[in-house]
Amino acid sequence: MEAKEGYGCGNKNDPISHYKIVRSNELRYITRVRNMEFEEYELQRLFGHEAAEDEDPQRLKEYYFKSKTYKQVVNDLPLRIVVGHKGIGKSALFQVAIDEETENNRLTLLIKPDDIIGIGEDTNDFLKLIRDWKAGINEIIAKKALTSFGMVFDGWRGKLNQYGGAALDFLASTLKTDDKVNLSASKEAILKDFLQYNKISVYIDDLDRGWQGRKHDIQRISALLNAVRDISTENRGIYFRVSLRSDVYYLARTSDESTDKTEGSVIWYSWSNHEILVLLVKRIESFFGREVNEKELLSKHQSELMRYLEQIIEEKFTGKGHWRDAPMYRVLMSLIRKRPRDLVKLLTLAGRQANTNSSEKITTGALESIFEEYSQGRLQDTINEYRSELPEVEKLILGMRPSKVQRKASQGYVYTTEQLLKKLRAIEEQGKYRWANGTQVDTKGLAAFLYKINFITARKKVSNGIDRKYFEENRYLSNKFTEFGYDWEVHPAYRWALQPEDPMQIFNELELSAS
Repeated sequence: MEAKEGYGCGNKNDPISHYKIVRSNELRYITRVRNMEFEEYELQRLFGHEAAEDEDPQRLKEYYFKSKTYKQVVNDLPLRIVVGHKGIGKSALFQVAIDEETENNRLTLLIKPDDIIGIGEDTNDFLKLIRDWKAGINEIIAKKALTSFGMVFDGWRGKLNQYGGAALDFLASTLKTDDKVNLSASKEAILKDFLQYNKISVYIDDLDRGWQGRKHDIQRISALLNAVRDISTENRGIYFRVSLRSDVYYLARTSDESTDKTEGSVIWYSWSNHEILVLLVKRIESFFGREVNEKELLSKHQSELMRYLEQIIEEKFTGKGHWRDAPMYRVLMSLIRKRPRDLVKLLTLAGRQANTNSSEKITTGALESIFEEYSQGRLQDTINEYRSELPEVEKLILGMRPSKVQRKASQGYVYTTEQLLKKLRAIEEQGKYRWANGTQVDTKGLAAFLYKINFITARKKVSNGIDRKYFEENRYLSNKFTEFGYDWEVHPAYRWALQPEDPMQIFNELELSAS
């Protein structure tokens, strides 16, 4: 059997051991590696690439964990709009779904930002925008389908127009009559399935690339959602799956009343910490070549899941403060914002430090040494993500640094509702804030914004830790700040960036999330 570069299963009685397959110009050989080295290639294979589109497709299929959202999106409903923060896994879901549907012989197309350049750029007339999108999307579907079968011909646009621009009718007629192209067996199977059932799955991803939150940007997104809804209604057999960042959808939804027609098609993509821990277990187990049962893993307590991680991560946090002797899984889950990408970034940074230390495991020391870098990265991610909505978001976030008085009181990051609004009023004394459209933001609007972007979370103390609630779990589509019996705190992921001069105090103050 031909050896392929990568990692496979070693001795099952020795979970640390595995086989590393090395390729040279003339010689391929297998060497046994007994200890983790946390080199860059090994880290990426172990934890996954932070961007799904850059991941090796085979590796993505090996470790992908299908959360409850997957089946809500991948089905024969005409329109699914997947909404979630950056790093939540929207592109990964699309990549796996496209591959799975293709294997099942469904004609599947992916539309990216480069495909839609120029559509609706030259008009502010909303109805014309919708017409432009409908014509543009139908043309893209027709061209991509023809190209996938090698059947593009001169004059295809003219023929499409003869069918009133309806891509499905055009393709059903054109592909049925064209038998001049030699196709691979897989392409023949897809073509046969299409001609029999007249079904196409169309994925539209990464639309927020270059998003600036301007009025015209919002109009274009709203018009696109209206257009795909119309197309899927008029062409029973085209199934659209559209991914949008939560801030992009939020602006479109609250700025355009017509989007209420698509609200029933919206799937809010979110994860529980338990699901993310299972996701991590599956990535590690698949790295070592071992199969796992997702349902069984989900039924296990997190302390049981930690046993799968002991081969690469120290079992307990041995540092100081509230975290001392805490199970490491609780530390990890407290630091991430319920986004798989956060966990990938955190463990990749810690793995690099373990490599620098020549350590065979990710230790407490490795984690402590990268908390500030991790925190600064999450802070910058947030600024980049939401600057289009609130241009002075960086000023607002940095203004949330605790004062000397708050630090002395050891409650610099935890607020009652009254204390939070008082803090924000003090920040506003240095200048009022305005949305990207020029509208002024009031104090409660700023509090709502900080909650929506997960900079602050709602919190309540329970017997086994802190119960933290995120915007996705109690979402609302207004700019009003609603109190529902919880206090508020700055998410732990940001605290080292806000207070780099005194990391020890952070450990003393920070309480772990409930398991």
